[in-house]
Amino acid sequence: MNDKVHLTILFDYYETLLSEKDKKIFKYYYFDNLSLQEISENEKISRNAIHKRIKKIEEELKSYEEKLNLYAKEKEIMSLIKDENLKEKISKIL
Repeated sequence: MNDKVHLTILFDYYETLLSEKDKKIFKYYYFDNLSLQEISENEKISRNAIHKRIKKIEEELKSYEEKLNLYAKEKEIMSLIKDENLKEKISKIL
């Protein structure tokens, strides 16, 4: 899995642990595909500050997964289940 996909999955799990500003910057970069310059103009801060912020957010998401392992645990649980209907029900709960 490429890093971008992995980070967006981790964002789905840990979004609530990020500040509102970090959520917005992450969404601009990963979901809206805005350039660092475009985000910089939107947020009225330097391009370099945006770059550093994105790297910090990425590290935070990876750190949360290292500590909490929510994504890894869900993948492991789902790999043990053979019944597709049961997988779907459990996925909705998780």
